[in-house]
Amino acid sequence: MKNINQMLKQAQKMQGKVAEMQESLESHEITGGSGGGLVSVTLSGKGEMKALKIDPSLLSEGDNEILEDLIVAAVNDTKTKVEAYVAEEMQKITAGLPIPPGMKLPI
Repeated sequence: MKNINQMLKQAQKMQGKVAEMQESLESHEITGGSGGGLVSVTLSGKGEMKALKIDPSLLSEGDNEILEDLIVAAVNDTKTKVEAYVAEEMQKITAGLPIPPGMKLPI
């Protein structure tokens, strides 16, 4: 019974840390890009787009398809970085807790 009480205390502590992390994700910004820096996208830790920057040289070329592809690539690059950041932060919170592999906590 002692182990169960300890696990419950750890779970409650972790729940508080997860709530703190969720709040901090809103203000944490991550930037990714494509085209060697010609397009950059900034997302919050929750995946909300905060900024999009396009090098002016892309606007004068008149080839919309290239620009569209670069924007998609930049968003995907940034999304991958956000997911890695969130996973890293969750690892910090859940370290030492016996959580089954593949189980995702709600974020």
